[in-house]
Amino acid sequence: MDFHALHHGDEPLLLPNAWDFASGALMAGAGFPAIGTTSLGVAGVAGKPDASGDTKDETIVLARRLARLPVPVTVDIEGGYSERPDEVGALVSELVSFGIAGVNLEDGYADGTLRPINQQIAMIEAVKAAAPEVFLNARTDLFWLGKGTLDETLERANAYADAGADGIFVPGAAEDDDVRALVEGLPLPLNVLHMPGRTDFVRLAELGVKRVSCGSLLYRAALQTAINTAFGVAGKPADHPVPSYADVQSLLEEGA
Repeated sequence: MDFHALHHGDEPLLLPNAWDFASGALMAGAGFPAIGTTSLGVAGVAGKPDASGDTKDETIVLARRLARLPVPVTVDIEGGYSERPDEVGALVSELVSFGIAGVNLEDGYADGTLRPINQQIAMIEAVKAAAPEVFLNARTDLFWLGKGTLDETLERANAYADAGADGIFVPGAAEDDDVRALVEGLPLPLNVLHMPGRTDFVRLAELGVKRVSCGSLLYRAALQTAINTAFGVAGKPADHPVPSYADVQSLLEEGA
């Protein structure tokens, strides 16, 4: 099915996020209709901190490989790996030339600040001019970073929609009232992040969410399984929890 159409079904598109070809191929083979990437997982494989803007090459290499899958693939390009709209547009055009169907483009920086709204609008316009067929999922990090109100989130999201985005991603939105207000206040499909213990897929569907991303959860769960399995081989009890994003990021920062 066309990737755009997957955002207008009777239930949300559940998007598992891959970190290498094998994880993507496994999930495509299991029947998921589309696959995304996780920037934390890509950074982890490369031994680099996430959100550093330093994994462009690794992201391109993975995208080229994942494009071989029989399902649409959308790629997390963080903030575009550049502050120049023309360079971000060129990157997305290259990804589309491989067969990539979508990209995530975010407005938050690793230091907790946000890209100025007019600059992010210019980024979105450049991407859509360079690759009009791509599904551009515009991510705003106000909720994720705790930097703004619901009204400010809607202001940014609607500006991104006017600039040509195809979907809006608001990670961190989890409360019913917030999710409902976002669905009702946006002209585009709403994407939220699955947050264990805080979001429920069925409830999100009832509220009108059109895409639910797993983010880095699957990668982090794989790390948990690996360490527990290794202890199990030695016959030792192991009940390590799923490492948090901060746990993994700390490992990557220490090893950089």
